Amino acid sequence: MTSASELRSGKTHRDENFPVASWIIHPRHRALILAFYNFVRTADDIADHATLDASEKLRLLDLLEAELLGRGDTQPEAVNLRRALAERSMPPRHALDVLVAFRMDVTKLRYENWDEVIHYCRYSAMPVGRFMLDVHGESTSTWAASDALCAGLQINNHLQDCGKDFRDLNRVYLPRDALAAAGASVEELGQARSSPALLQCLHALAVRTEALLDESRSLSAEVRDIRLGCEVSVIQAFADKIVGLLKVRDPLSERVHLGALELLAYSLGGIASEMARRAVGRRPVSKPAAGA
Repeated sequence: MTSASELRSGKTHRDENFPVASWIIHPRHRALILAFYNFVRTADDIADHATLDASEKLRLLDLLEAELLGRGDTQPEAVNLRRALAERSMPPRHALDVLVAFRMDVTKLRYENWDEVIHYCRYSAMPVGRFMLDVHGESTSTWAASDALCAGLQINNHLQDCGKDFRDLNRVYLPRDALAAAGASVEELGQARSSPALLQCLHALAVRTEALLDESRSLSAEVRDIRLGCEVSVIQAFADKIVGLLKVRDPLSERVHLGALELLAYSLGGIASEMARRAVGRRPVSKPAAGA
């Protein structure tokens, strides 16, 4: 039987667009966060695998879920996360939610509108933020801002990789109605550069994503844990810079990712701004989130 581990792409937490269990986070949380990341990374790599057929992908995702829930010990990522969660008396709800998104990746190649994309983000991205908040013992009142940040990060990624996703997986997260409104077609994603119509669509989606990120701006101040607050501030800085690039550049032909020096600069800036804000003592008003 093929192990899910054998299908890993080789991508690690150091290759992401955002920090994962970075030095900012307290060491007591890092093992659990990395166990969660490795489970999610493995499931993601299965869903995106270039040669596995859909039925095999779904079988392996089901296997990861079964072993996360204690039915078997053959998949290290599932077993490690199950044990790490048990040590903290935490349920697997967020990891189970993420598996819903990866099954969608296998079975759903097109999205009709923005609401469908947000529904996907509800399972692909929002559970990750909610997990981080739960790990730190934060209130569910922080979930609304976290959901907005995680959805913004996810859609940034969709826009950055829109050409690659189409060419390699025939998967398109750009809403059909947004493409149609701009007079663009899905097939244009296979070109070396965007047509004026496609670029108009991409820039409009980036503006809409920027509005999501505006909704998340209170999160770093809402969390009590100062280290987590700094991490959130760094992630917000990354997301803001990336969406700024996506509003003016063509992801098919221009760089829309941050380089190492930019990541360092925005990390330091995010930490400094959060420490300064906490020194002043400003706190926002929290609001409830769906499913909290």
